[in-house]
Amino acid sequence: MLSDLYRASLSLLTDFYQLTMAYSYWKQGMQDHEAIFHLFFRKNPENNGFCIAAGLETALDYLEQFQFTQDDVEYLATLKGHDNQPLFETAFLAYLKTVRFTGNIDAIPEGTLVFPHEPLLRVQGSLLQCQLVESALLNIINFQTLIATKANRICRAAMGDQVLEFGLRRAQGIDGGLSASRAAYLGGCSATSNVLAGKLYDIPVKGTHAHSWVMSFDSEISALRAYSESMPNNCVFLVDTYDTYQGVANAIKIGLELKQQGRQLLGIRLDSGDLTVLSQYARNELNQAGLSQVKIIASNDLDEYEIAQLKQKRAAIDIWGVGTRLITSYDQPALGGVYKLAALRAPGQTWQYKLKRSEQAIKTSIPGILQVARYLDHHDFFAMDLIYEAGQENKLSLNSHLSLHSLLIPVMQAGEYCAEYPSLLQIQQRVSDQLAHLPESIRALSTPDIYRVQLDNELSLRQQQLMAQYNC
Repeated sequence: MLSDLYRASLSLLTDFYQLTMAYSYWKQGMQDHEAIFHLFFRKNPENNGFCIAAGLETALDYLEQFQFTQDDVEYLATLKGHDNQPLFETAFLAYLKTVRFTGNIDAIPEGTLVFPHEPLLRVQGSLLQCQLVESALLNIINFQTLIATKANRICRAAMGDQVLEFGLRRAQGIDGGLSASRAAYLGGCSATSNVLAGKLYDIPVKGTHAHSWVMSFDSEISALRAYSESMPNNCVFLVDTYDTYQGVANAIKIGLELKQQGRQLLGIRLDSGDLTVLSQYARNELNQAGLSQVKIIASNDLDEYEIAQLKQKRAAIDIWGVGTRLITSYDQPALGGVYKLAALRAPGQTWQYKLKRSEQAIKTSIPGILQVARYLDHHDFFAMDLIYEAGQENKLSLNSHLSLHSLLIPVMQAGEYCAEYPSLLQIQQRVSDQLAHLPESIRALSTPDIYRVQLDNELSLRQQQLMAQYNC
């Protein structure tokens, strides 16, 4: 039941091994060791030169509400090992009921352009707490970052035209639809068809009628006239239920009737067929009828590649409705974000830096308490990024042609918000502002250049020393 799925407590929204590790930390007396974890991705999605950080507000909301309820621990008490004995001691389950997230989060603000290996979040707190929140943080940040990035690609292909997100019916579940609508708007879409997302996130909602509306009447013309009578201030007609050419003619007839009433036909939508030919035909007919203000909206399995081709063919399309290929990030449905331990210390002890080694260089983690510096040239264009040890800003080299900005900022301290959170519209504007200062070669929709992200010398040396220590 939905009331069981979407509950006040989301503490069990985790992978089982997080709980087995938490129990083992508790058994070993390590639960209060202080840990540093970093959340980052190793590779950009295919054909992307960057990603857009997204999901932070959702993640912080999750952390602020984190707790185990009586119902949660009662369920955990039913879990048994291979010997048919309880997996978790009663005392541990009682301890879980006291757990809240009381750590600190430093994060790169949503809407910031980010690159592989840069920590989007730095999570600092008790080892047990940091471990328990891993899966949910990855779920939230990975998906919204992926969809925001995909939405922005589509918006850039549309070259300033409005892009409407129409993906709810093809989304990966209820929360997938809501999260994707939020991320798509953040990434640059103008509106969503998802009304609940509109309510929850203050996103403009847009939409017209479906083919079933037209099919419910004896004729298309009567269906369009009835819709105009019902919603004279929201007249956008879907014109391809039967024959698109006749549908355009019928829309024009009703549009002229509305004009005589002092009202306005806002647009027509094309959802099938040759969108170039049909849009050009519709534009010509509308203009000749004195309805040049009427917008032509196109849908039908669009993505950035289809839109770019239609633009190249000079399709007369003003607004793009994009659903399946946006809401699911159809060509790459997952971002490979990871969450790695980078430093650990027992109470009263010094930090011990931690490294995850691998025969694959890309999978070797960076030990330390990380920060990211972004260097801008004298035109405020991105020059390069540097991953370095937090607190070492005074050691960073800087020449007279570059300015430096540290990206990770405190957003949560002792489990509570410590920064004012911007609106989605403000985040959307941040994306636009940053793109204006990213070199065009990195913004390319196909085979973009690789942006330079460098590891500070001190961190690089530490990484090499730990690799040697672990016989890597």
